[in-house]
Amino acid sequence: MEKWELDFEWLRIRHFVKDKIGREELPELNAILLMIGIQELGQLKEGRFTKEEKTDLMHIASCRLLSQDGYYEFQGNDQDGWPHYQMIKPFKLKGVKEQEEYLKVKVIEYFKSEFPTEFKNNQS
Repeated sequence: MEKWELDFEWLRIRHFVKDKIGREELPELNAILLMIGIQELGQLKEGRFTKEEKTDLMHIASCRLLSQDGYYEFQGNDQDGWPHYQMIKPFKLKGVKEQEEYLKVKVIEYFKSEFPTEFKNNQS
């Protein structure tokens, strides 16, 4: 994916999430990871998630996204319904910018597969 395509698709995702959650500002990567984590958890909780739970949800999202390329494998849900993943191979991409760009591509792929009607496109 070329840089301009990544920027365009990422902006589409941010607008989609902003509209879904009814916010004024565009969400950043961490907020979108949190949303994916909640989606993957498949349950809402009364009240707010704790800081630790939010961290766990972003980890779930990252594992789910990295599983698309074989870095993690879904192992199942625990007794509380939380998904667990096992690392299959180490993620070796160095540098925060490179990691963020990689995750953005994976987020775009995730949204295109989970919300195909909203993200119809002839791109992969």
